[in-house]
Amino acid sequence: MASEQETRAEISRVEAVLFLMKEPCPSRKLATLAGLEDGVRARALVKKLNARYEAARSAFRAVEVGGGYQLRTLPEFAPWLFRLQEAPSEARLARSAMETLAIIAYEQPVLRATVERVRGARCGDVLRQLLEKDLIKIVGRSEELGRPFIYGTTKKFLQAFGLARIEDLPHREYDWATAEEANQIVEEIVEVDDEVARERAGIEKEA
Repeated sequence: MASEQETRAEISRVEAVLFLMKEPCPSRKLATLAGLEDGVRARALVKKLNARYEAARSAFRAVEVGGGYQLRTLPEFAPWLFRLQEAPSEARLARSAMETLAIIAYEQPVLRATVERVRGARCGDVLRQLLEKDLIKIVGRSEELGRPFIYGTTKKFLQAFGLARIEDLPHREYDWATAEEANQIVEEIVEVDDEVARERAGIEKEA
């Protein structure tokens, strides 16, 4: 069993490795680079490192993201940090790109036709942009006529949005509504509002 002094030294080595890594570092690789016994020991030391950061009210945490650990600042410091450097490209995605990316993330593996059905718009250009940014990738071909591409998200997507795994996406309570269904829902809401307004007007008139 490691002594307290040895543990402190190991934590410092873990911190140093994470500080230098530009990409998330898997626990096994972290153990190798920091001279630790194995990935289990690396994960235990990451917890101790975060406890040290929390006790000191540090701006940093070792976050599990994209299949590994990465040293990051806490979210509340983002407004100040964005002033110091240009925001990452994924933070500047247009609404159409964010909508397309969300559909792919939740429905993957998914066909372009499915994405376009949900969005109610063509998304060829948007898919190319997301491929260029390495936020999505082609994961195969469908057996359907023409064998269209099947899309999924990448490790960079997980890293960009602070997810350790795709299962960490926020729970979606409802199914997607197509553009046509969404418009129908809006029309129904407007009709109900109009009916309520007419009823109120009638009550006020009688009064």
